[in-house]
Amino acid sequence: MGLSCRKKTTSTASQVAPASQKTYSATKPARIAILGASGYTGEECVRLLAQHPAFNVTVLTGESQAGKAFSDVFPHLVTATDVPNLIKVGDVDWDNVDAAFCCLPHATTQEILASLPTHIRVVDLSADFRLRDVSTYAEWYGGEHKAPELQKEAVYGLTEVYRNDIRSARLVANPGCYPTSVQLPLYPLLEAGLILTDDIIVDSKSGVSGAGRSAKQAFLYTEVAEGINSYGVSKHRHMPEIEQGLSDAAGSEVRISFTPHLMPMSRGMQSTCYVKMANNVTIDDLRQHLVNRYKDETFVHVLPEGQIPHTRHVRGSNYNLIAVFADRIPGRAIVISVIDNLVKGASGQAIQNLNVMLGVPEETGLMQQALFP
Repeated sequence: MGLSCRKKTTSTASQVAPASQKTYSATKPARIAILGASGYTGEECVRLLAQHPAFNVTVLTGESQAGKAFSDVFPHLVTATDVPNLIKVGDVDWDNVDAAFCCLPHATTQEILASLPTHIRVVDLSADFRLRDVSTYAEWYGGEHKAPELQKEAVYGLTEVYRNDIRSARLVANPGCYPTSVQLPLYPLLEAGLILTDDIIVDSKSGVSGAGRSAKQAFLYTEVAEGINSYGVSKHRHMPEIEQGLSDAAGSEVRISFTPHLMPMSRGMQSTCYVKMANNVTIDDLRQHLVNRYKDETFVHVLPEGQIPHTRHVRGSNYNLIAVFADRIPGRAIVISVIDNLVKGASGQAIQNLNVMLGVPEETGLMQQALFP
């Protein structure tokens, strides 16, 4: 299996960008292109960037929707911001773009990004650059990687772990939603040797928006309402991505048992992780280590003993809530992690990464609180 795109160097959110980097602000905003803006993650980028003072959306692409006003495709954003009409990727004038969010489907990104001018900083929200080993990519995504040289310079974008590398990257591979929800709680515990690398079981549940916006029978209302179903059992594409990150943390190969489930809700994600504690480690040790690791992070919060996180507590926000419980089986722990799959699991983390890349305060444009009820 391949490990992470680049070995991590941890850092805190307070660190600043290199002095040589361009400075972007409300008076000199970065010009942003969103490729694949007609999908859910592209739409979320536009929604969140409507309140970003240092980023100005100047290009939106959507191959099948080219020529349309963005508000015709997403009427709920008619008053959100002044954005251009959708165009085709081939019609983009890259001389007038500083950075891009690539929200295209898997396997469609590689050749496009390989052809971009080198001044463009890119956060790719597809899976195309998440796996270091291109043969692992071919195995799980059903086709050879078309930009292996570009893959070598990609930095994995789990912001709270790889921040130092992200800062100087030209291309950041934004993590998948399931991998984000699993790695944020388990990475520090494996790195510290507080949990064992064997017998890690992850039970994850996601809202239907994680499947994208394309019309598919399996995701019609009558197919998903009033029920729950497992999918990708023992072979979900996010498994190697999760394992490469956890292997980096542990310093040795980690294999997990992972099963995702589709829930009858629009957005939200919960990963319940069952782990073995190392000898003489207690539940309080696990919780306190996570508290210490994330105490200076804006978007990751470890809940006090006994509090249970709910997906509705993070809906529409860039936050990750984590809780740790003792299993009734001695020596085991239950770690629960919730995120909004479209925000911290996709577009919110992408903006967080681009903020880091362009030297903008990391929290900019992302301080929306959860929407409830």
